[in-house]
Amino acid sequence: MVVDNVDIERGDLVPPRFLGEFEQMVLLAILQLRGNAYAVAVLRELDDRVGRSVSRGTLYKTLERLEAKGLVAWALEDGAPERGGHPRRRFTVTAQGASALHESHAALLKLWEGLEGAEGEAST
Repeated sequence: MVVDNVDIERGDLVPPRFLGEFEQMVLLAILQLRGNAYAVAVLRELDDRVGRSVSRGTLYKTLERLEAKGLVAWALEDGAPERGGHPRRRFTVTAQGASALHESHAALLKLWEGLEGAEGEAST
């Protein structure tokens, strides 16, 4: 039995069945950055690829939420001299995160099935 994303019998955190749009975008941006997913790079990736300008605060809140769900992890790395040596976090998508992305993607594809050419039929 799962209650509030926790499997009661096992005590494991269970990711939600489907991700929100912005959660998907953040996970995909991290994957696109292939090991160079630092907060500023993720912000740039979101802006460059989808034209979505996001504040650092919004990104960090989302990353914290994804981490709490077990969908991302991070490692602290030494900062470069140009950063004054300040450490920074490098984010990675966990196996659970990749699985949640695939489930959400598959669900959306199923909803799009049969709608080819029907986009103009939506009522206003």
